[in-house]
Amino acid sequence: MKLLKKELVIGLCVVMALLVLFFGIDFLKGVNVFKAANYYYANYTDVAGLQKSAPVTLNGFKVGQVRAIDYDYANPGHVKVELSVNRELRVPKGSEAVIEQDILGTSTVVLHLSEATEYEAVGSTLASHTAAGMLDNVSKNLMPSVGAVFQKVDSLLTNLNKLVADPALAQSVGRLDAITLNIEQTLRQLKGATAALPPVMKNVNDVTGNLNCMSENLVKVSSELSEAPVDSIMDNLNALSGNLKVLSASLNNPDSSLGLITHDRALYDNLNNCAASLDSLLIDVKKNPKRYISIKLL
Repeated sequence: MKLLKKELVIGLCVVMALLVLFFGIDFLKGVNVFKAANYYYANYTDVAGLQKSAPVTLNGFKVGQVRAIDYDYANPGHVKVELSVNRELRVPKGSEAVIEQDILGTSTVVLHLSEATEYEAVGSTLASHTAAGMLDNVSKNLMPSVGAVFQKVDSLLTNLNKLVADPALAQSVGRLDAITLNIEQTLRQLKGATAALPPVMKNVNDVTGNLNCMSENLVKVSSELSEAPVDSIMDNLNALSGNLKVLSASLNNPDSSLGLITHDRALYDNLNNCAASLDSLLIDVKKNPKRYISIKLL
């Protein structure tokens, strides 16, 4: 009896261990064996790396998991996926089970429920398809743009090589070197000119001082002129002008004494004759001084 009891205990322990192992494996897979679930099926031509125990989500919330994945030999080219969802979830007719991939490439089944008022029967096959992954979108949308960019880069490099190989570029670089040398020489000359500026500025300051002195002298002269008796000088000038005007009138008037001297022809002739006689007399005096001058010696 004791041996029988030991064998019974060992058998019970083995059974319990198997049960724990079975349920433990399901628990590790995410299967809640103590919670009732409904099963639906979906057929895909490409499961995109979908694995068993992958989550089934609705609006981002996990409502079930993938129970099994089998190749449908009766329908070649299709894979049959068994979905286990919470019994509280009722799936309307026309709903879809879509395989989607995240950025890391992990595939999940996303339920897109329709607005129908009738519901799918448990165990029925849902409409399904596989959505394009992010890498597929990149290869489909981005790669053509990248190819076009590569073509432009290739043409740009080709043009750049032509530009570098162009002799005109080397000539332009040579001209730039010459221009740079000229600029350096100009800067040296400018530096020398700026070094000579202090003496020039000193001369400018001296000239400025002289101009200031001249300005002061002009101010003095202008003040002296302003203090001069300009009115009396103008009166004298007016009087002198009047006298000159009277003298000019007398000279032009043939009836006046001065006018007779300037206008009488006989007086002019007599004066000429007197001058001629006086000249003859002086000549004769020089020739015959004894005739006119007698010197007696005692």
